[in-house]
Amino acid sequence: MQALAAQTEALLGLRVLGIEPVAAGLGTRRFYRLRTAGHPPSLLARVEAEEDAAGRPAGAAPEPPLPPILALLAQAGLPVPRLCGALPKLGALLLEDGGPRSLCGLAGENPASARARLAAVVDCIPRLQRIRAETGDAACAVAAFGRRLDAELLAYKADLFADWSLPLALGRAATTGERDALRGGFAQIAAECAVAPLRLAHRDLQSRNVLTPGGGILLIDLQGAFMAPPEYDLVCLLRDSYVDWGEAVVAEELARVRPQLPDAPDARTFARRFELLTLARKGKDHARFLSAAAQRGVAASAGDLQRSVRALQRAAQSLLADGAGGPAGPAGPGARPALAPLLRWILALPEHAPPSQRRAQPPQPPQRPGAQGAARRGEADCGR
Repeated sequence: MQALAAQTEALLGLRVLGIEPVAAGLGTRRFYRLRTAGHPPSLLARVEAEEDAAGRPAGAAPEPPLPPILALLAQAGLPVPRLCGALPKLGALLLEDGGPRSLCGLAGENPASARARLAAVVDCIPRLQRIRAETGDAACAVAAFGRRLDAELLAYKADLFADWSLPLALGRAATTGERDALRGGFAQIAAECAVAPLRLAHRDLQSRNVLTPGGGILLIDLQGAFMAPPEYDLVCLLRDSYVDWGEAVVAEELARVRPQLPDAPDARTFARRFELLTLARKGKDHARFLSAAAQRGVAASAGDLQRSVRALQRAAQSLLADGAGGPAGPAGPGARPALAPLLRWILALPEHAPPSQRRAQPPQPPQRPGAQGAARRGEADCGR
């Protein structure tokens, strides 16, 4: 903290009056708020931490740096923090301070105001998706256009869910056959996403990554941006593990934004992919909560787990109503038998994990090729 203050004063010529740590999420980065005697009156220092390579799929590149994507989104007029300086010796960036209140916090204090900000964030998604790889001076340096939600990343999410969440649904360790069946469900999700258009996505656009300074919004935690189906950011935002917006609000926002998206998917395809991506994203989130508690002592609240399970079960019920998981033929065009075991196990998940499960290592899964360390992955990045 002393080094941050001294180097900030030397770089910006601002006298630092005080510095305090800021509570972070499940990731390993550290954050500090610096109060200054000039302008801006406060800054947020974002300090990198050593990355655990087991927190991403084997062979996947580390997360790219923040400044290029930050510059591109700022150039496109999106509400992102201003980069005020860098302190390379400390691995720190000095960013515009968006204040202590996130959209998550605002939802608990002023639901009407939070609802209006939610709509403003949803309005950012079509703007984000219109940004192309060739857009802007900074685009050539933005790694996000070479990163994507693909079958490998979805298989990684499947293994996390199999390691941590599936034993809760079964009440015991999963067999090799059950793990294979679960992977088959995620492979079906990957197959349907493979034919979707890919658009630039924030990748972790949930309520804790939206600050609410004054009457506005500020999108943070942008370095993980990648290419994904048009529904991905909407899943992160509307099926949040930290705020339950209610299915009426979810339906209203989806109906409002769909025709505004650059690809404007037809309503049925859009709804189906939204639910399929909910299974993948919220399944990963649920498993991450459990693994972070067991491996790092970072316990999720009962509410976070409950909201994750409810989002998963709402998606499963919607897909079942659409015929997903049914037999071929009479079940209609929505039928995908490979999804049936995954949907069944999701509906069997308890809303609250027993404390022994939240803080204990999961049953050891059978070893599988290319997945060394999957059962011990930490919370290197909540948004993966």
